[in-house]
Parts: sequence; C-alpha cells; structure tokens
Amino acid sequence: MGLGGCIILIAVGAILTFATDWDMQGVNLDLVGVILMIVGLIGVTTFSSIARRRRVVVPPATTTVVEEERHHRGGYSDGYGG
Repeated sequence: MGLGGCIILIAVGAILTFATDWDMQGVNLDLVGVILMIVGLIGVTTFSSIARRRRVVVPPATTTVVEEERHHRGGYSDGYGG
C-alpha cells in the first residue's frame, strides 16, 4: 500500500467518524472510522521511514589535478633561456 492508499484510509475513516450519522445494528461506524484513521497514520509513518532509508546521498565527485612535467631541451630549468 502506497502513500495514496494510506491517505484514502485516513479520509474514509474521517468521513465515517465525523460526517455520517448512520446506525447499523452490530457495527459501530465511529469505531470503524477511528480504526481506519489509525491504520492510515501507521501506513504513512511506515512509508515515510522506508522512503527515507532508500534515499542515498552521493557525495559530489572530486577532481584530481595532475601537473604535467615539462621537458626542456637546453636552457635553464625555470623556463628562462632557450
């Protein structure tokens, strides 16, 4: 069950608890609504904790600076001369 299913459970539970005045013999719809809301909240917290664990933080790639050695044919080693 995904995040959408959990939100639907919460919404249906809230409708049954707060927006209906139906009376069914042997079934307490207020209790059923509260149970659905609790199950939906448990699902949302479980889904968010699993999604947080799946998120992988990748450090930015570092570049390596390589200095090339120049070979001089004659002259000075510091670049002067020719």
